[in-house]
Amino acid sequence: MGKGFAFIGRQYRINIGSCHFYVDLVFYHRILKCFVLIDLKKGEIEHNDIGQMNLYLNYFKNEENTEGDNEPIGIVLGAYKHQVLIEYAMQGISNQLFVSRYQLYLPDKQQLQEELRRIIDEE
Repeated sequence: MGKGFAFIGRQYRINIGSCHFYVDLVFYHRILKCFVLIDLKKGEIEHNDIGQMNLYLNYFKNEENTEGDNEPIGIVLGAYKHQVLIEYAMQGISNQLFVSRYQLYLPDKQQLQEELRRIIDEE
C-alpha cells in the first residue's frame, strides 16, 4: 500500500442498531492521520455501493475517529465502472470517496512504455 499504512482489519464489522455491515479492508494512515476504508467489488460498481461506502465513512467519522484524526477516506474498487452512473451517485457527497476500476493483471511492458510516453508528451 505504501508508507504510513497500518492494517486494522479485514471484514471489519460495523454495528448500527441491529444491522451488521462489513468493510472489506480497513487501514489507518499514520501520516495523514485518518482511516482508509476499501470496499472490493467483483463486478461492476453500482450506485448502492457508493451509498454503502458513504454510510461506512459517516460511521467511522462519528464512532471510530478520535481527537486529532482527519476524516476517513473511502475507496471502492471494482472490475468495471459506468462513469456517468458513478458521477451521479457521487454528486452531493461531501465525504472523501473515490471509485476506480482495478485490473487483475499488469499491462505488458510495451503497453506501460506507451502509456509513459503519452504522459510525458502531454507535459
